[in-house]
Amino acid sequence: MPHAVDAAELADFTAVIPAGGSGTRLWPLSRASSPKFLHDLTGSGRSLLQSTVDRLEPLVGSRVLVVTGSQHADAVRAQLPSLSEDNLLVEPSPRGSMPAIGLAAAVLERRDPHAVLGSFAADHVIGDADAFGETVRQAVAAARQGVLVTIGITPTYPATGFGYVRVGDPRPVTGAPDVRRVRTFVEKPDAEHASSYVESGDYLWNAGMFVVRVADLLELLGAHHPQMVRLLREIAAAPARIEELWPSLTKIAIDHAVAEPAAAAGRVAVVPASFSWDDVGDFASLASLLAESHDHPGMRVLGEGRFVVNEGSTGVVAAHGGRTVVTLGIPDVVVIDTPDALLVTTREHCQDVKSVVSALQRLGREDLT
Repeated sequence: MPHAVDAAELADFTAVIPAGGSGTRLWPLSRASSPKFLHDLTGSGRSLLQSTVDRLEPLVGSRVLVVTGSQHADAVRAQLPSLSEDNLLVEPSPRGSMPAIGLAAAVLERRDPHAVLGSFAADHVIGDADAFGETVRQAVAAARQGVLVTIGITPTYPATGFGYVRVGDPRPVTGAPDVRRVRTFVEKPDAEHASSYVESGDYLWNAGMFVVRVADLLELLGAHHPQMVRLLREIAAAPARIEELWPSLTKIAIDHAVAEPAAAAGRVAVVPASFSWDDVGDFASLASLLAESHDHPGMRVLGEGRFVVNEGSTGVVAAHGGRTVVTLGIPDVVVIDTPDALLVTTREHCQDVKSVVSALQRLGREDLT
């Protein structure tokens, strides 16, 4: 049974939500101007961003920082009206996850040098809120010992679209019995290596969730990127200078900037997750999260079903273009209809949708991306 998390146990803990990216594999629903974290993709009535905040609020209350791009700041404000302006950090341009999370760390350092930061993506779907809270509680307890803690997901199939964490010996601390050492981070593997990872039982999926004291994060970052730390602290001290200083930051992910070198130095631990997780990376993933439509057997329908007519097809349909979509005798079809673009593919080719966005950009059709 998950431990009932008392918010007082986490009084030093702040949640950071990097809300960036464009979710190109979910085009044409997800666009640069309206990325997937702003959408309700599960039929819950809440966007992925709102659901992320809902999941974290019982643990941290109002101690939530959202880092997003200037293009999406107004939409984030509209979706999260209770978020204070001081807790909305706006990036002038995308520079990768490390500058975004690093900025939050530098801001938190000025508020509380002893704070523990947890970074959680804005566009993931997580089941069992109690189990999630217990996993986070253990991660915070471990982070207080001076290590970078990641939350690893038990693989359910040999995925080639995720990075992996190779798990080492147990590293339990008081209040966190499930913590393990991390031997190394592994890039997205080919199918053969992915199968061997899953079969070995020594690997977890890297879900990109990190928990660490802000002082330790900035120390680890400064070991290889001292200029970035200096600039982030300057921005935190003088927010009006962000437009001037932001372009000088190296564009890099937190995995490469901090997690991988820290693992090599023996300073990374992992808490294996006991909850379900999905990054909603493509329409095949989305289809697995949606219940089969009662009115359209074999079909998963996103949004209103009144514009869908299905005869003998299976797959997923989103009819947002204001017209009726008819599917007839097609297995594993994906039909995404929007007012200005229509995507027709199969679940087998869902990972290739990203290439469509690249092709549209080459054709000068940025209005569609």
